[in-house]
Amino acid sequence: FYIVDQHRLLGTERRDELSVEQEEFARETDGGLSLMDVVKQVKPTILLGMTTVGGLFSEEIVKEMASNCERPIIFPLSNPTTNAECTAEQAFEWTDGKCIFASGSPFDPVTMDDGRVFYPTQCNNMYVFPGIGLGATVAGAQKVTDKMLYIAAETLANFVSDEELAQGKVFPHIEKIREVSHKVAVAVAEEAVREGHATALKTKDKEDLELFIANKMYYPEYVPLVEKR
Repeated sequence: FYIVDQHRLLGTERRDELSVEQEEFARETDGGLSLMDVVKQVKPTILLGMTTVGGLFSEEIVKEMASNCERPIIFPLSNPTTNAECTAEQAFEWTDGKCIFASGSPFDPVTMDDGRVFYPTQCNNMYVFPGIGLGATVAGAQKVTDKMLYIAAETLANFVSDEELAQGKVFPHIEKIREVSHKVAVAVAEEAVREGHATALKTKDKEDLELFIANKMYYPEYVPLVEKR
């Protein structure tokens, strides 16, 4: 990873001002390069924006990236919208609709000059956290491992249909969140079993894990406490 803050590429010459987490990514060479210089030199395929610096992903930077990558992945994740590193419209227009886009803030659909319409999706942890929590809890997992998190992400990605992908969507529609959470929970529980961390599942529970977990899901249905007359 090449980590660039709002100033420049993190390098070891700035060690005194970096956090412990940042130090791990400080580079021995090229520290101090601008984001544009990093894009030109490294030719990245992914841009993740978490700077809260609105407009940081400029037209020049995005077009330079797209010139070296067939499907550039552009994720301006900063909130609110005014702090997004670029907008959905800018990302799709500057890459001629080639980019894979998701954002931390919501954006309206983007209509290209040729009539193509792309529907940006908001990158939100609600797509995986409920399922991870449910799967780990039901399984009685002793720990949540890196592989469980990977499996959760992979399950979510596989849930997106080809039609949604063609529309520029990276995540399924929010209306499917319960179904997504169930699939993620099952996948996480299965991985807990494979890794030997599941302590609460009996043999009969594992025979139909999908049904077992579905029966454990919470439904927010409230019975009126006062009888209506």
